Amino acid sequence: MKEGWARQQGARFLQESTVGFRLRLIGRLADFTGLYPWQWGPADGEAFIVDLRSGGQPIQLSTARTYEVTISLFMEYLRDPRYGWADVCIARFGEVPQVVFHEGNSVLHTAEYEGDPRRRPLTYDEIQALFDAADARPARIRGQGRKGVLTAFRDAAVLKTIYAFGTRRTESSKVDLVDLRRSRKAPQFGPFGSMTVRFGKSSKGGPPKRRMVLTVPEMDWVVDVLGEWVQEVRPHFAPGKHPALWVTERAGRLSPRSINEAFVAARQDAGLDEDLDLHCLRHSYITHMTEFGYPARFVQEQVGHSHAATTAIYMGVSDEYRNQLLETSLKRRLGDDWDLT
Repeated sequence: MKEGWARQQGARFLQESTVGFRLRLIGRLADFTGLYPWQWGPADGEAFIVDLRSGGQPIQLSTARTYEVTISLFMEYLRDPRYGWADVCIARFGEVPQVVFHEGNSVLHTAEYEGDPRRRPLTYDEIQALFDAADARPARIRGQGRKGVLTAFRDAAVLKTIYAFGTRRTESSKVDLVDLRRSRKAPQFGPFGSMTVRFGKSSKGGPPKRRMVLTVPEMDWVVDVLGEWVQEVRPHFAPGKHPALWVTERAGRLSPRSINEAFVAARQDAGLDEDLDLHCLRHSYITHMTEFGYPARFVQEQVGHSHAATTAIYMGVSDEYRNQLLETSLKRRLGDDWDLT
């Protein structure tokens, strides 16, 4: 049953990681119930979710929905007459696969955003504190006589670049030197006028999405960061002909996990909230681009979202920005009499 379901998903060009996750979840449910899939009923699915909610690290609502949808997709496959599993189960065991999750026992989708509310954009002061902490690491490591000065400099440059272009960690890991290009409209940025993202987050069953992210004037400091990294520091890693922008001391491509570890180290040194993660830099980029005054459509294109609603979810503009919008609106409507205090 699992092999057949894997083939079905493979035919839809779903990623191996997605298929593997789904198969492991089905295995977990089988281990939990001690039953075969044709024996599962609604009560078994409900007990599984309740157990996951009451563990040492309770699952989030969005995770519960993902689990329920995945199990439902598997049961739909087993019940689909085109695959014949229902007939096999009746003939061999006298039972037929049931619907495990239905409208009455599954998580309802009532809100646009169901992620962890602790994930938020960093303030400008927090961004500065993060970068200051990252910049201080090379000198501290050198002072302690330890190895890792160059990697610490690289990590600081990676974090700054992620914020300046609003990229995801996997996208950032897969950027190559050739993906940094000049912008005809902004020649002052030299070879760092844009970044081509060739491995953007794909839709289910689709290829990686491509986009070009333009360097904006408010982030022009990243030109110096990239220039120093590419021209002065990266050659010390002896990468040879390796195409990656971010390389390791063994001349390999820097992994998404290593990028995440660089963020955690800088966050700890800066004394920032431990609930902030690397993806919060992307939230920060979207928020700050909006506060800089860029149109919503431009921001959406920069970060590669298919829908404006997704971009809006990431946004967390400051009270000061909202007050400025209110002030501008009142001035436009009331003229010189707008200040009624």
